[in-house]
Amino acid sequence: MTTTTPVWNPQRPSGMPYHRYRPFQERVHVPAGHRGWPSARIERAPLWVPVDLRDGNQALAEPMDTPRKRRFFDLLTAVGFKEIEVGYPSASRADFDFVRHLAGGGAVPDDVTPVVFTPARADLIDRTFDAIEGLPRAVVHLYIATSPVWREVVLGRSRAEVRRTVREAAEHMARRAGDAPGIRFQFSPETFNLTEPDLVLELYDGLTRLWDASPDRPVTHNLPATVEIATPNVYADQIEYVHRNLSRRDSVILSVHPHNDRGTGVACAELAVLAGAQRVEGCLFGNGERTGNVDLVTLALNLYAQGVDPMVDLGDLDAVRETVEHCNRLPVHPRHPYAGDLVYTAFSGTHQDAIGKGLARHARRAAELGVPESAAPWAVPYLPIDPADVGRSYEAVIRVNSQSGKGGVAYLLRTHHGIDLPPRMRPDFARVVQAATDDSGREATPKELYELFRATYLAEGAVRLHAWSAHEPSPGVHRFVCTLEAGDRVGDYEGTGAGVPTAFVDALAGAGVPVEVLDLTEDGTAAFAECRVGGVTAWGAGTGPSAAVHAVLSAVNRAVR
Repeated sequence: MTTTTPVWNPQRPSGMPYHRYRPFQERVHVPAGHRGWPSARIERAPLWVPVDLRDGNQALAEPMDTPRKRRFFDLLTAVGFKEIEVGYPSASRADFDFVRHLAGGGAVPDDVTPVVFTPARADLIDRTFDAIEGLPRAVVHLYIATSPVWREVVLGRSRAEVRRTVREAAEHMARRAGDAPGIRFQFSPETFNLTEPDLVLELYDGLTRLWDASPDRPVTHNLPATVEIATPNVYADQIEYVHRNLSRRDSVILSVHPHNDRGTGVACAELAVLAGAQRVEGCLFGNGERTGNVDLVTLALNLYAQGVDPMVDLGDLDAVRETVEHCNRLPVHPRHPYAGDLVYTAFSGTHQDAIGKGLARHARRAAELGVPESAAPWAVPYLPIDPADVGRSYEAVIRVNSQSGKGGVAYLLRTHHGIDLPPRMRPDFARVVQAATDDSGREATPKELYELFRATYLAEGAVRLHAWSAHEPSPGVHRFVCTLEAGDRVGDYEGTGAGVPTAFVDALAGAGVPVEVLDLTEDGTAAFAECRVGGVTAWGAGTGPSAAVHAVLSAVNRAVR
């Protein structure tokens, strides 16, 4: 088919050798059929299975030792994971020793099931069963590569030889397990998403029969996207095909293990659950080979943001991240969903304004409902969840740099220093802040914002009030007596007015400084005045018992300056 480039698109051929690569439809057949997953909804969390202690550990330059593994395992159980892949005992002495540590140390809670991983070789299966001896419960996870390119390049085996290898390994596993009630089985055809669908079903159904799976002792069939090859909808079609065609479906836990080679691991996992998957393997924050395994934290909190219980407690997300970073010795990116340092932070002025208004409305809504803010329904622009729900404070939600605007500046002054700028004054101070941050090229802290506010509005100027007093000689009439310095002149002046600020303005007129007050706001903590002096309009601020007087004086000084 010939395609033409629309006139609005100026892109041109890249020169890259894209013709070397084959699209997924030339590499694997995806059976057509009824699609139920596009209209499905996720209404409950699948069984989450972290594989950090095996699959994630294999991706570390310095694999975890037993103390680091034990700290990670304790984190996983504390968060609420109930099935945890704890190692690959036949791969290394360290993994074997850690599984033995769990078997002998009473570290495994009664409702947690460890999973161990083994290739389809009798001696390695034996090593795996030796490792789990003494554990009251375990899932033994058998795997072999099954797709054509892996069969040809890696294994050098035909389809029939792969089937025979799997059967022999599965029979050996059954013999080793005997009639132990706590041992269950799992199978992964590695590179499932590139394997012929009929071979996949043949392997799955054969193992379901061989291991005599039943609803009360199900087998787990895992469908790994070992290397992503297509858009997430294709993976969902593959999952749904297996889901609809498995025999003894009520005796099978359908599991997925998405990687992130195309950057769509999260989408693949979510669509797979829509398509019938009941169990998801992944790592915390997406560690794993190449671009990593699917991130279980993101998946769980995506459900949470939709009003679905994630079935794991991530209420102290920073503590979870700190442990994972310590054990993996890898940092979590500042922009990582939900957990990064900057994901709840707005620097943009329009975003800050929306968030500030949203938080204020949320507080009002909670008060109207008579519930704490932490219990009120959440609807704040740009924040899909309440940062407090995952242990974050609001201090980092709005931060100020040269991209920020009046809303963010006002929010930080109010929340950190109790200074609530009037809406009409906010652009004035925002211009001051932007000039400062443009000059410095860096973020302004709340403390630095307050210092800018003090230097801008609370510093002395050309007009000074040395001494003054005010009283009300008759109801509604105030008399203001003062000593003023204006330019090079110092003199005593007085004025009268309906209030102290207007009486002060009258005294200023007597000193040759005519002032028109356009706006005056007081909130008990500070006062803010907008004044016109000689055709120049300026804002001023004052604090303390005589805040209104000082606000007018501040505006006058800014205008004459």
